[in-house]
Amino acid sequence: MPVADTPMLLTMLVYAVIIGFAAMVHGTVGIGFPMVATPLLALVADVRTAILLLVLPTVVINVGNILKGGRWGRSIAVYWPLAVYGMAGSFVGTRLLVAFPAESFRPLLAAMLVLYLNAERIGIGFGWVRRHPRMAFAFFGLTAGILAGTVNVMLPALVIYALEVRMPKTVMIQVFNFCFLFGKLTQGAVFVQAGLMTGDVLGLSACMAVLGATVMFLGMRVRERIPTAAYRLWLRRLLAALALMLAVQSVFFWCG
Repeated sequence: MPVADTPMLLTMLVYAVIIGFAAMVHGTVGIGFPMVATPLLALVADVRTAILLLVLPTVVINVGNILKGGRWGRSIAVYWPLAVYGMAGSFVGTRLLVAFPAESFRPLLAAMLVLYLNAERIGIGFGWVRRHPRMAFAFFGLTAGILAGTVNVMLPALVIYALEVRMPKTVMIQVFNFCFLFGKLTQGAVFVQAGLMTGDVLGLSACMAVLGATVMFLGMRVRERIPTAAYRLWLRRLLAALALMLAVQSVFFWCG
């Protein structure tokens, strides 16, 4: 095997480990694939490349989770406006991602991880959500979509909304995955229109999708065997460490 191929093989191995780990997280807790995979990939590539590669895996994983929960139509019948506004926001956010340098979004990605980790405390100030449901759909849907388009992380806005409306856990997983799915489809369409979704990217992304779906279903099988409290504690610690590393990378990039 040529020595020149070794760095590429090592890169593919790193990508595979990241996708497998993020898919296991998603399969175990029902959410989290793009939130975990994006910052990990962004440590070894730029943010735009990470998001491009995650389009197909995220779509496949979202569809699997929506169907797995059962009776998902009831959840979508109530919360579908979140997905519609999320699509609009994702279109705007993805256009921003295409138009501006990829490294511009690394600090924003770190900030979104910090926001997610503090969502429960921040959500206390959104009591108006239940009094003005249509406004809440628009505000949180658009915000989540713009975040998904720029840094591939919808969860902070959606978690705050779900906490305020006291959304049940099963419904939360279905609605979140529904929003992720339509936001990602919109993002993929913008990438195709911009000429960024090349054949090489699609091929690698498809391989990641197969790996991610396989590991996700394995994660679903062990979902009930892992203590939820301990699992979420370690996940929060991982996200905090990722936010710190992304922030450090951003400082070195802008100062260098």
